[in-house]
Amino acid sequence: MLTGTALMNELVDELNELKLSTMAATLDDLYHRPGFLEMDRLTLIAELIGPQFQEKVSTTLKNRLTAAHLKGSPEELADCVDSDKREYLPAGITEVLFSLDFIERGYNLCILGESDAGKSYLAKAIGIKACNRYNVGYFHSEELLESMVALKEQDYDKYARKMKKYLKWELIILDDFLLHTITDEREIKILFELLEKRNEQRKS
Repeated sequence: MLTGTALMNELVDELNELKLSTMAATLDDLYHRPGFLEMDRLTLIAELIGPQFQEKVSTTLKNRLTAAHLKGSPEELADCVDSDKREYLPAGITEVLFSLDFIERGYNLCILGESDAGKSYLAKAIGIKACNRYNVGYFHSEELLESMVALKEQDYDKYARKMKKYLKWELIILDDFLLHTITDEREIKILFELLEKRNEQRKS
């Protein structure tokens, strides 16, 4: 039976084999700290699991931001406050949005304002916040519709798979929505399909 350093080395190797490298490194570090043997069990477990869990959360967030086309975006909901440049109405709305309760309820949100009023900033900030808990997609409306029309005509199966993916995401953000009148019937049909099916599934 292994004991002491030999047992610790085997545990570290097993954790690495399970692809829990952060937990393995943490265990090795804890073992070499003074007072390791005096640590209570719950504290030891918390110290061991914490870094591995945080790494998982961080990786998940990065992947969601990348999939949402929001990676590298610096927008923060905390910056969306009333100032001499803009006012958010109704009063307290940013605090309500910060809870992301509208996504859980399947509500739709429309952000209105003049040009350069900060609509896109707020929309991206909501998307970034939502990526902590949900799968999100951020698109410029015209670009999305044009690309989906082209894909539908070139490869319908691929179009269907992409539409299915869009229907699974908990939140889709359509920036510059109806900025210009849509005259292409193909774009109208795709937009209607996306909105109707998401509405049926109570997806925001």
